[in-house]
Amino acid sequence: MKLQLYVPDGRYDPWLAAFRTALPEAALSTWSDTAQEEADYAVVWKPPIDMLRGRRDLKAIFNMGAGVDGILRWHAEAPGALPANVPIIRLDDAGMSIQMVEYVTHAVLRHFRRFDAYDMQQREGRWKFARPYVREDFHIGVMGLGVLGTRIASALVPFGFPVRGWSRTPKQIDGVTCHAGTAQQDAFLDGLQVLVNILPLTPETDGILNAGLMRKLRPGAHLINIGRGDHLVEEDLLEMLRTEQLSGATLDVFRTEPLPAGHPFWQEPRITITPHISAMTLRDDTVVQIARKIRALEAGEPVAGVVDLARGY
Repeated sequence: MKLQLYVPDGRYDPWLAAFRTALPEAALSTWSDTAQEEADYAVVWKPPIDMLRGRRDLKAIFNMGAGVDGILRWHAEAPGALPANVPIIRLDDAGMSIQMVEYVTHAVLRHFRRFDAYDMQQREGRWKFARPYVREDFHIGVMGLGVLGTRIASALVPFGFPVRGWSRTPKQIDGVTCHAGTAQQDAFLDGLQVLVNILPLTPETDGILNAGLMRKLRPGAHLINIGRGDHLVEEDLLEMLRTEQLSGATLDVFRTEPLPAGHPFWQEPRITITPHISAMTLRDDTVVQIARKIRALEAGEPVAGVVDLARGY
């Protein structure tokens, strides 16, 4: 069995060492060293199209993360370029959900307890009481109820907030009011104090966080985006802050990363910026999960996380 790896930063040694431990029976190589050689499995993050185009040797392509837009972009931009009938398999979790729960919980509680307002007052040298929000009327919505979104929504329930969820297809989560499909989107958005986006990026969700959607939230709402930067229409967010339809935003993902030095987000104090760290890939957990799935495929067993090209995730 042969694995071929690709990581954009070229730091292969830690990955190779981890796979040697988790999957000692496999022969390992990197795309840069064996571009013309065949392999059984490709293990990649945002691979170049030349690594995948027209290949007939691969049994499966493993993505080193939950978001597969770095591979599926080639399906949209170069139809037919991805190997036919070769499954693309994403991570189920690999330690990411607990990190996202921590990130979102922190951002939600920061807004609920008015710490964003108090931070601004401190910069201005003002001592002033900010009226607290009413917990029972502090509606939180989570867009995207996959493995990660479900974990986030469930984690917010014990705080006593009314929590809603929205997904493409119907879901059931204890303590969460679930909505599904375009027909129920307005009911989901209506009156939300906090909107958390963790949708997959597809042609249908590109630009979904726009002015039309944000106007349906409660005035003064807070946006948390941990999905993808392309979900957000950046100019619309700035306009919603200017008109005070939104009171602030916590953003971990951006259309251009790193965020350019001259970007207006840097100068907007109501936007909290983090450098795509809401859920960092845990190498050892990722490798163990991929190794387990490879062994299952070799044994003819089904595996979770197979991407549906039609849905885009």
